[in-house]
Amino acid sequence: MKTVGITGGIGSGKSTVCKIFEVLNIPVYAADDRAKFLMQYDPSLIKQITNTFGEASYSNGTLNRSHLANVIFSNPKETEKINALVHPVVAQDFGSWRAQQHSPYVLKEAALLIESGSYQSLDFLINVYAPIDTRIHRVQQRDPQRSIDEIKGIIDKQTSEERRTAVANAIINNDGNQLLIPQVLAIHQQLIS
Repeated sequence: MKTVGITGGIGSGKSTVCKIFEVLNIPVYAADDRAKFLMQYDPSLIKQITNTFGEASYSNGTLNRSHLANVIFSNPKETEKINALVHPVVAQDFGSWRAQQHSPYVLKEAALLIESGSYQSLDFLINVYAPIDTRIHRVQQRDPQRSIDEIKGIIDKQTSEERRTAVANAIINNDGNQLLIPQVLAIHQQLIS
């Protein structure tokens, strides 16, 4: 069974593309969602996060996202620390999930596949592309609490589009002018042949 990564910058439309693959009966592991789940419910990860970032990391048993965001967002060393705690737990969780699947390939969807280096363990990598203005607009629609400066800050911290394009095996153009389904079907046929 092949392991296929799907990545792209914030607001590129990874989730939309994944829904099309799911219609084709391809299992999708949403790594970012699983990371949030594991940070909330995995006892050993909770202990490590609390030991590293303080008791304020959890409030009444719930992950205190604003505390972590304040600690991590502006400090690359702290970002490295949280990633060093979370990424191995997510990788182990993905391995367990993958072992239970029965399909020609599985999709691992994550924003940071390239930044984390985990793309190197994949058989194939898809990058979902959308222009920055389109991405900002989509994130504003989805997350109205985020300011444009905050969205641009996230984009600036992510891998450049040039880097994503250079390491990807396939590009899905989600600029709003190209049809997604034919692009997904072409990649699907390539992966199952």
